[in-house]
Amino acid sequence: MLTAEQLTLWRGELCLLDELSFAVQAGEALMVRGPNGAGKTTLLRVLCGLTRPESGRVTWNGEPVDHRGGEFARALAYCGHQTGLKADLSLERNLAFAARLAGLRGQPWQSIMEQLGLARCAPLQVRYLSAGQQRRGALVRALMLNAACWIFDEPFANLDPAGRDWFETRLDSHLAAGGLAVIAAHHDMQARPGLRHLELAEAR
Repeated sequence: MLTAEQLTLWRGELCLLDELSFAVQAGEALMVRGPNGAGKTTLLRVLCGLTRPESGRVTWNGEPVDHRGGEFARALAYCGHQTGLKADLSLERNLAFAARLAGLRGQPWQSIMEQLGLARCAPLQVRYLSAGQQRRGALVRALMLNAACWIFDEPFANLDPAGRDWFETRLDSHLAAGGLAVIAAHHDMQARPGLRHLELAEAR
């Protein structure tokens, strides 16, 4: 279970989060919505332990997530608003490097890449891929980890309808298998079991 307890976060003179608390359990997905600048990306970074709040804490199964390594690091798949792919490397080399960092063997990205229609793009430098292809590549990198906790920032960005449908189906399978997810997105998803919404107000 991923739990946020009384998170307060400021950006300069703007208050983004004010004693925000929630919990996401196995089989649940929390969709974070809100206007631009409301703090969606910042909240996700706090949940990952990449940004520290002014007060409050985030825990994974009762343990703080700001500790490097440990159970949460192994359970987390994070996909940021920026793809994070190296433009001068091929897509396959990007994925191979990420797999090595995660301690994975073989080519765990292969089947997911094929499902997303990226097999022909594998040898190309990322700079030559379209925005949609780069987004799909970033999703492959996160999904190949087979992690229990997904934290994804705008995963639908630049995806065509087929790509959006594929991701939603993959999300359903993830939740059915006992995974959980926190997703910031402007895309409207159809109501489904385990899906909840968190609306962030405009920063003040």
